[in-house]
Amino acid sequence: MKAWKKRGLVFCPNQNFGWMQTHAAVPIAERIEGDLYRIYFSTRDATNRSRTGYVVIDLQKPQAILELSENPVLDIGALGTFDDSGAMATWLAEWNGQRYLYYIGWNLGVTVPFRNSIGLAMGAPTRNFEKIYEGPIVDRTMREPHFCASCCVIPGADVWRMWYLSCTGWEVRDGRPSHHYHIKYAESDDGVDWRRTGQVAIDFGDSQEYAISRPSVLYAGGLWRMWYSHRGAAYRIGYAESENGIDWSRRDALAGISVSETGWDSEMIEYPHVFQHDGQTFMLYNGNGYGATGVGLAVLESK
Repeated sequence: MKAWKKRGLVFCPNQNFGWMQTHAAVPIAERIEGDLYRIYFSTRDATNRSRTGYVVIDLQKPQAILELSENPVLDIGALGTFDDSGAMATWLAEWNGQRYLYYIGWNLGVTVPFRNSIGLAMGAPTRNFEKIYEGPIVDRTMREPHFCASCCVIPGADVWRMWYLSCTGWEVRDGRPSHHYHIKYAESDDGVDWRRTGQVAIDFGDSQEYAISRPSVLYAGGLWRMWYSHRGAAYRIGYAESENGIDWSRRDALAGISVSETGWDSEMIEYPHVFQHDGQTFMLYNGNGYGATGVGLAVLESK
């Protein structure tokens, strides 16, 4: 695998609006036209509730912000619903002229800090997104009793594929509840109703690793390729390959990107979103503080 060349920090909120105080986490790229892209991200208000906003950039001049959303693309849900404490976009898919925006709903907990599940909003091109249901489309079940979160969805005429975060349990560590989660695989005929068998896509590498999240999958060169976050002491970006999209081999040494020596992504690097544009492969990602220091851009070197 070739190395990624970092293009620098693109955007970091700084109390821009009441709903956009800090963080630009879990970025997603949507092409508008030419080199123009809308970059969706999850931001937080003063009480840590997350909503989804966006910036518009030119990939050739990514530090120049051309537009910043004044209102959320996705807002929190009604009191008591699965997303009443946060609506965090995690993946955007397009199929038959319709856009499918999958997002993480947040509920606050008592015995544990939070619970997540996956919701869906939809919108035609140039139209706003609207939540399809008040409830989640992927949630905990009798066989997955904890929570589900960040996902990647690839539509297909034969089958829709989803790779998603699945919590395997909580434990008390240093007097506080600590979660464990890895990445599982599901299939669907329509992108809404999902068949889940418990198939693990990316599992823990060792006893020190406890969090694997935010899968980003491309099919290229005859292989399914996945970039993702994995954490022991601190988040890093990993890489895996698969011939069928179901059975994966971790090859983290080939991820091609890591923390910088100094600066906004010197402590951790996570939440990759990989996409192709005009023959090149780009990555959006977060650095220190789970998105507190903003969104960066990298391009896969051609040589």
